[in-house]
Amino acid sequence: MRAPGTTVHDAVREVITRNRSLYDCVKMGIANYTALAERIRPAVERQTGAPANLNTIVVAIKRYADSFGGRARVGEGADPAEGALRDARLSLTDGVVGVTVAVRDLGGSPLDVIGRLAEATDKYEFFSAAGSFSLIVEDAAGARDVLEDVGGRGRLSRGLAKITITVPGGHTHSDIVSYVAELLHDGGIELVNAFFGHDAVTVILDERDAARAYDLLRSQS
Repeated sequence: MRAPGTTVHDAVREVITRNRSLYDCVKMGIANYTALAERIRPAVERQTGAPANLNTIVVAIKRYADSFGGRARVGEGADPAEGALRDARLSLTDGVVGVTVAVRDLGGSPLDVIGRLAEATDKYEFFSAAGSFSLIVEDAAGARDVLEDVGGRGRLSRGLAKITITVPGGHTHSDIVSYVAELLHDGGIELVNAFFGHDAVTVILDERDAARAYDLLRSQS
């Protein structure tokens, strides 16, 4: 998820990158752009925080599809994002719980939730998007009550792990997410979500895939 101000192009890129079936269809050139634009428009509008014109989404999808022209699969040749993880610092945390809540459903301020959570643990991350926010928390008894209360108004997911990727300058966060998604997709590992922080990308995935994903990403750093 991104903060308000995200462009339609960036939102389209993120929505498609995180969805394996959509990603494969676009990369293989078998997607109907208009039908796909209709399907992803609600997610794009949540990312941008504003209504999105269907034709604008179609153009963004086509631009994304065109970026695959002449692009080799991982390990088969030059890739514009190759080396995106070189010199990256990676950390793996398992036992993570995630919750995403629409602000309108919260019945209060996200700051109240953060305050309650901070009293229980300092091992959490907060990511805001247009009209919603997500919390990624290392599962701890003190934080559980807060998460379950908030999760009753949103989507609570357990059994997760996070890989935090801190990369030196030279690549945008979108480059990194796309490259990481391709590596994991090719390894048969699905992303649950990806978040952009000020200086890092946080990848959320199923805890069962965490060790294999970490090893795969480390092999590229």
